[in-house]
Amino acid sequence: MRESRASSSILAVLSYSGVLSCERYPSEIAKCHLDSWSGPSTKCDPPSSYLFAGLGGPGQGAFTTFTRVTAWLQIPVASSRRGKEGGRAACAALCRPTDPSIALIAVIILMDAEASEKIRDAGVLDLFSALLAPKSPCAPKVANIVAEVAKNEFMRSPCVGAGLLPPLVQLLRSEDQDVLLQTGRALGNICYDSHSLQAELISMGVIPTLVKLLGIHSQNPSLTEMCLIAFGNLAELESSKEQFASTNIAEELVKLFQKQVEHEKKEMVFEVLAPLAENDTIKLQLVEAGLVESLLEVVDRTVDGEREEDMAELKTASDLMVLLLLGDESMQKLFEGGQGSVFQRVLSWVPSHNHQLQLAGALAIANFARNDGNCIHMVETGIVQKLLDLLERHVNEGNVTVQHAALSALRNLAIPVVNKSKMLSLGVADVVLKFLPSEMPPVQFKLLGTLRMLIDTQAQAAEQLGTNPTLVERLTEWCEAKDHAGVMGESSRLLSALIRHSRSKDVVRTVIQGGGVKHLVNMATSEHVIMQNEALVALGLMAALDLGLAEKDFEGTRLVQVLHKLLSDERSAPEIKYNSMILICAIMGSEPLHQAVRGLAFLDVVAKLRAHENQTVAQQASLTEQRLTVQS
Repeated sequence: MRESRASSSILAVLSYSGVLSCERYPSEIAKCHLDSWSGPSTKCDPPSSYLFAGLGGPGQGAFTTFTRVTAWLQIPVASSRRGKEGGRAACAALCRPTDPSIALIAVIILMDAEASEKIRDAGVLDLFSALLAPKSPCAPKVANIVAEVAKNEFMRSPCVGAGLLPPLVQLLRSEDQDVLLQTGRALGNICYDSHSLQAELISMGVIPTLVKLLGIHSQNPSLTEMCLIAFGNLAELESSKEQFASTNIAEELVKLFQKQVEHEKKEMVFEVLAPLAENDTIKLQLVEAGLVESLLEVVDRTVDGEREEDMAELKTASDLMVLLLLGDESMQKLFEGGQGSVFQRVLSWVPSHNHQLQLAGALAIANFARNDGNCIHMVETGIVQKLLDLLERHVNEGNVTVQHAALSALRNLAIPVVNKSKMLSLGVADVVLKFLPSEMPPVQFKLLGTLRMLIDTQAQAAEQLGTNPTLVERLTEWCEAKDHAGVMGESSRLLSALIRHSRSKDVVRTVIQGGGVKHLVNMATSEHVIMQNEALVALGLMAALDLGLAEKDFEGTRLVQVLHKLLSDERSAPEIKYNSMILICAIMGSEPLHQAVRGLAFLDVVAKLRAHENQTVAQQASLTEQRLTVQS
């Protein structure tokens, strides 16, 4: 067997530099890399059988492995130099046209964390940049070594410091598939779990290059997988979305998805599609590329499947469908005026017996119901009854995700004014109230929002609900759900809405008796202006309709002090100042509250507001000042 000088040189140098430590290197590590062995033709045993036959314990095995490798390569280990100088000599040997492949592969075979440290300390990384030149015969093997070295987290920064990123990115333009594969591995390992390095790759234009590679080499499973892994990592960064959107990534991924048969391969494509589909531009591109039709095929094929992988594909496909509908343009394209085949197919999911399809169908309707035109059309075509039937099926079954989704859809459908009375006549409020006992905050939140949308401008419905003591008691209970701010806020808003839209004395009494006053006063101090204003209007109506019954609660909640603070605060919005003064005038008929107003010198505060830039506020300030002066 002829001796490879490059092999002899680098292994000898690395041996004397401590990279090939026969005292500690575990022989098992060598097994990982034998699949890429390309040694010279020889009659002696192949490396895989030669290295691992009859190994002893860890120490003996390591020594045996080392001696057999050196024997097979005929390496004169005693002739080498030590340290960094030796490392440079080894790399110099690699650059000579003397078949460096064996030496490089041997380095990979005997690579471990300590070996990586030795390579770093010997300055070998600094020389790899030149070896990664596009025309270098060493490029694929050097890229392979970099990939192996960068598996160790502590070696990633040294790889970047050695300037390896630019030449590796340049190698992605190679036509050699082995070069591309090893380069992709190297870049992936160097930038693993580092958003800053991934962002650097994006700035170097790696995304269009990888998309082009996917199109050219879509028949190569290894390169395809490498591209998908890279896309999955890069797509998590918001800065990547614009670059992805400027390529034909949607078309390439859809074509790739359509020809996949294996579950694992489809999952890999799904994992890239999901983060990319968060971008509205890419959503539309995916729809135009035919992804929706492919997803519907997956649903049809897996809906009755009992295998775990069928259920996983069904969930992923239907979830992705819902995600595509979150984009306004993509949603409207699929709606097609309510006549679209995709829209009709999605509607058929709602009465399904499959919970995943029920969920996806309800969420899809909620997403289609994002403008008045769509909502009006859907209510006219009977979708509300489908949702009510679905909810009825889940009152006792208690599938929280389906309940939440169906309530979300009903809430959105109830937003257009023309839909409210129609939905109320279908019994939507009665069905929704069946979920009052729910202890699940997501369901509570959507239940509250649905009822609030339904009673907006609907006096009769507001009075009917507002005089329901069970509902009001539940609302006051949820108003104290401090662990769930959304539920707490929606409960207060619904209490206010019941009073504002009914303008009913009976509703006011029910709310007062149910302990709702303190929550409305607290709502008046909210950081959200709209909530402050809704609370003040409701409190004003309460004072106007039944001040006698509300008086004690107004005193106990220190309402007068709250109003003084709102009027004194320069940051208060004009509508807050206006409605605070309206409420001050309304409570002056109560002697205890009148005395509280006099005690806080409201006249001074109101007098200043006569010069307010908002004319409505200034006029109300004059009227309020007159009222306070007369009754002082």
